[in-house]
Formats: sequence, structure tokens, C-alpha cells
Amino acid sequence: MKKILLPVDGSDNSLRAVQAAIDLARGAAEPPEIHLLNVQLPIISGDVKMFVSEEQIKAYYHDEGIKALAAARAALDAAGVAYVFHIGVGPVAETIAAYAKEKGCNQIIMGARGLGSLTGLLLGSVTTKVAHLVDVPVTLVK
Repeated sequence: MKKILLPVDGSDNSLRAVQAAIDLARGAAEPPEIHLLNVQLPIISGDVKMFVSEEQIKAYYHDEGIKALAAARAALDAAGVAYVFHIGVGPVAETIAAYAKEKGCNQIIMGARGLGSLTGLLLGSVTTKVAHLVDVPVTLVK
């Protein structure tokens, strides 16, 4: 069975990737197992933990993740495509790669921001990092 990791951040580019996954699922003889993922960046400052409990921080990550996943979930639900959603916390590219491995995904479909090659080289992009970290095909949707 095809297992697809679909990382989304709520951007237009990630929603186009969701549509690509929907199109792929509709055309498949056997529906793929879709893992929808949003990655939240960790709250870095140790000072924050002096004023906010661990439970509040986890609730914050959950709430922000649910917001970022809302449009993607709505599109998948409207298309009748089954999925499981996850909210990860950590460095984005590394967390995506870890989820792909953990869930046994054999493809990643994600939105590309469309940075030029020089800008992408200087700044580094999540998509470039993901492609270097995984050993499965990464489909970029622009």
C-alpha cells in the first residue's frame, strides 16, 4: 500500500500539494494511506517555561497545529479522501523526515515556496533539506 506523507503549513502552496494528493488518491486503484502533518517550531526560550506550564505549551502547539491543518483537512474531507493527521514539534525538515521514516511512508508530497536557486542556496529551504534527509521520492507542488 502506498503511504504518503503530506506536510502542510496552511499556505497556498501546501494546499496545492493537498489537491495533488487528492488527485493521486482519486486515480489510484487502491487508496493510499495519507499522513497529514503540521510541524510547529519549538518555543526556544527557557524563560518562557518560567511563566507557562508544559501543559499550556503543549496546548498551544496543538491549537496552532489544528489551525494550520484546518484547510487541508476540509479539502480532504470534502473529497472523501481518508487521512490521519499529526502535529509535530521540532525543526521542520528534520521532523518531516522523522515522520516519513516512523510511519513507513514511501512518498512525500509537499508545497514548494518557489525560492530562486540563489536564494534557496543561501537561505536553505525546507524542501531542499527534506529531499536530502529522506530516501523516498519527494514531489514538490508549486
